Amino acid sequence: MAWDNVLGVAIVMGIFGLGLLVVLWPGEKHGRRLLTRWGIDRPSDEDVAEAVRYLKRRRIAYPCLFVLLPVLGDVIGLAEDTPWTIVWTLLLGGLFGELFAFRPPKTTRRRAMLAHRRVRDVIPAWALVLLGLTTGSGLTYYATDGRWQAVAVVAGCGLVAAGIVALAVRRPAAGDPVVDLVLRARSARVATGLAIAVPGALFHAEMSAAAVGVFVLGLIALRVVAGPHRSVAAAAS
Repeated sequence: MAWDNVLGVAIVMGIFGLGLLVVLWPGEKHGRRLLTRWGIDRPSDEDVAEAVRYLKRRRIAYPCLFVLLPVLGDVIGLAEDTPWTIVWTLLLGGLFGELFAFRPPKTTRRRAMLAHRRVRDVIPAWALVLLGLTTGSGLTYYATDGRWQAVAVVAGCGLVAAGIVALAVRRPAAGDPVVDLVLRARSARVATGLAIAVPGALFHAEMSAAAVGVFVLGLIALRVVAGPHRSVAAAAS
């Protein structure tokens, strides 16, 4: 694609991202709903405020990502693949959110944890095993087929997801310990679920029965891994 066309696409996507940010900009209602869906039935105002900050940290980068990702997509040959812009925006938004969380606002109340968080506290081992299997299978399949762009994207998604999990475990604690754990778990599970679904979801030029089956399995895995898990709050209480 010519660079003037790339610039045009980037501008359009940037406007779309800005509009999406306005629509999705979180308020108290969104923070309360997030916590309720994850098993915290009566969150305090402070808990809700922490959840809203969590959502804002992830969504603030959306307009910039929607501008830059089409340019990157053109470089690696995915400029016309709009779903990839959405996938990368969600993953990189999550990554930036965890990085921002290393420097929480001064007004955020912190509490010392009695024990360090472990990876299995935020995501089950089976989900990480599934991530490794799907990423490894995707890399092998696309490398054998000579589809190096797909190899790069699958590897990139896997690395970003692994980075988000690591950051979710290591970042400083903030607010109520149960709420803190729920938000960490949500970050790790959403990123892992997206990365699991990626290898089989967006690279099939011919929609055979096998391709459809892999696609559906990927969506099911995404839902199971990333969906709200009330058990996280119950286990931490």
